[in-house]
This record gives sequence, C-alpha cells and structure tokens, in this order.
Amino acid sequence: MKLCCVALLYVLFNIQQNTIHHSFITQVNMKNIIIIFSLFFIVLTANAQNNNIRLIIRGDDMGYTHAGNEALIECYKNGIEKSIEIIVPSPWFPEAVKMLEENPTVDVGIHLALTSEWDNVKWRPLTDCPSLKDKDGYFYPMVFPNKNYPNQSIKENAWKIADIEKEFRAQIEMALKKIPRISHISSHMGCTDLSKEVAALTQKLAKEYKINIDLAEYNVQYAPFDGPHTTAEEKINSFINMLNKLEAGKTYLFVEHPGFDNNELKAVHHIGYENVAADRQGVTDLFTSEKVKAAIKEKSIQLISYKDLLEK
Repeated sequence: MKLCCVALLYVLFNIQQNTIHHSFITQVNMKNIIIIFSLFFIVLTANAQNNNIRLIIRGDDMGYTHAGNEALIECYKNGIEKSIEIIVPSPWFPEAVKMLEENPTVDVGIHLALTSEWDNVKWRPLTDCPSLKDKDGYFYPMVFPNKNYPNQSIKENAWKIADIEKEFRAQIEMALKKIPRISHISSHMGCTDLSKEVAALTQKLAKEYKINIDLAEYNVQYAPFDGPHTTAEEKINSFINMLNKLEAGKTYLFVEHPGFDNNELKAVHHIGYENVAADRQGVTDLFTSEKVKAAIKEKSIQLISYKDLLEK
C-alpha cells in the first residue's frame, strides 16, 4: 500500500515538473500513468475488503419440524441468514430437500446428528448401529450426561467408533445424493466432540467427501449474543450489541435456530427447554428484523456463507 502511494506521488510530481518545462502530452508516458493509477485503485479496493467485518449467519436443525423448515427458509429469503444446516435422519428431511431445491442459492451444511432430543418427536439412525440406539431403537436424547435424562446420553453408554463412522457416512452420502451442493459439515448438539477419536473421524470424512470447510483455518470466531436473549426484543438488542463489538478485518459466526410460535412447535420440547416455540419465534423475528438489517448496513458488515470462505 505504501509503495503504491509513493509511486503515485512520484508520477504526479513528474507530471507537474514536465508540465512546467515541456508539453504534457509529449513528455509524459500516459500508459505508465494508467498502470500506476490502476494498481493504486486495486490496492485500495483490496485493503478496504480486508478491513470489512464479515459475518456468517447460520440457521440450524432443518428437518426437525415442518415449522422449523418454513422458518429457516423465511429467514433466508427475507432475512439475514446465509447458511442452513440440515439433519438428515430427521422426520421432515424429505420436505427440507424439496424446499432447498426451490431455493438453490442458499448454502447448505450437513448437521451430523447422533441424538434425538425432543420428548414428543423422535428419529432413528439411518444404519444398523446398536451402540447408538436406546431400548426403543431411537437415538439417545443427549450426547453428554444430563441430570434430567440419567443414563440416556451416548457418553454414558458403550458407543463404538465403527457405528459412528457407519452412521456418519450414511448421513453424508444421503445428503450429497439429495442435495449435491452441500458445502460443509457441522455438528448437532456437539456430537462430533464426543471424543478426540470422533473429532478426528469427522475431519477425515469431511476431507474424503470434499466438504471440508474448517472454520479454524479461516480464523472464524464465534459471536454470541451480548446480553439477555429470552424475548424477541432482547434477542434483537443483544444481537446489535454484539455487532457493535465486532472488529474490522475479522470473520465471525453467529448460530441460532429459527422457528414459529405455533401449535406444532409448542408440542416440541425436552426437560430444561420447554419454551421452544416462543424462543425460536424470537430467532425468526431477529433474523428478519428491519432494525437488525439497518444496523448491519450502517456498520458495513458483509454477510457471507460458509462457501464464501472458499473465495477468500
């Protein structure tokens, strides 16, 4: 940047001198001037882009309910959401596939899942993996021990890495079959952090299936709410507070779960998280808020998806 500025000043100085002593047209090499000005513009543009705040807005859990599917699409079409994570073994996966086909520009990730956490709606593994199933054949509700669900976490049972690999492969292959544009992998309820062995397996599979976007490699930082976030108003205010603290030249990730406050989601809950419908409606309100959109525009924050990281 400094070199380009010095070069530009040098050319301008010589133009001034040549204008005084000679004819400008005959003494100045116009081609060199154009090159210098072009380089200067390119460097300025690149520097401005590098100083942008970049923010990935990710919506999780597509497939868990019809209302969830609709809210996730709404937040993409009319809101700030840029990437959607889909749970392959979930009950509303077929509808989710159709919706994503109708919205071909949205970035999609596989939300690898080894749990079925809700009390009133359940899903099972795609494969025969006995160590990952409860007595009724469903996934366990929790990944890690939870006092509300004693002995019902994967961690507390005799899980096998071979079963996890088999199930992960099946979920990845089904997702790629139905949604070929899948760009990356993410983790439902932190299941890929079950152990170092599982984390390493996940990285291996992401590379093997060519859907490896490692956020750490791109220095992406997690950006949580900054303040209370129970109601929709609190979510909006705390999100804007978070935006105010983001630093120029850095890339951030914000993750939440859109939904609608309707009868379907009011029937979806587990012990310790009973207000799912109201909570996830608040996320939808946040993601589609005109106040939030205005704050993002005012701060010149660039909203990107996972796949946009590849174009860095």
